[in-house]
Amino acid sequence: MIAQLKGILDYCTDDCVVIDVGGVGYLVHCARTTIGQLPQPGEAIALHIETQVREDSITLFGFLARHEQEWFRILNGVQGVGAKLALAILGTLGVDGIADAIALQDKTAVARTNGVGPKLAGRIVNELKDKGPHLALRTGNAASGQTANIAPTDQTQPAAFQDALSALVNLGYKEADAHRALATARRSLAARDGAAADEITLDELIRIGLRELSA
Repeated sequence: MIAQLKGILDYCTDDCVVIDVGGVGYLVHCARTTIGQLPQPGEAIALHIETQVREDSITLFGFLARHEQEWFRILNGVQGVGAKLALAILGTLGVDGIADAIALQDKTAVARTNGVGPKLAGRIVNELKDKGPHLALRTGNAASGQTANIAPTDQTQPAAFQDALSALVNLGYKEADAHRALATARRSLAARDGAAADEITLDELIRIGLRELSA
């Protein structure tokens, strides 16, 4: 089973790449967001690989980060979401967008992906509502050996978002509720000020997040 490929990027299309590993070219399907972050052809590349074996084919799916691969697996586990559609959802929303859509139960956002109708979008956000926050977070602090209520992993969210989420959980709020409130806060601030996700401050997130939680 192929778990990772390191080699030279041969070429890209809209939805796949070919990686030359020791003279062998591997065709790897990738999300649009992944392809947009790849180096130029002829340069070194490394991808985490999800290998799917069928009776008549072996298909490789590539990811730059492990948390993207985790989201792919989770989405692919929803009834009606095949591998290609899971990859398309990742390409449309990105991991942050998926996490926010699930936290906010935003079926409309998920349905922006071609091939995802309202019924399937509803199933996705409903089935994953208790899983989303846990994909972006883990408990404990391996570096310090100390136990914390919550800590960021894989940098799936900007630092301010992670710190705000940690603060709200430490105040006693449930992860899912805190994530939902902060997702709403981030959207509100972006709509009001036009700020990018990494420009929103910790104080702003916590203030509006607390207001959402107390509403």
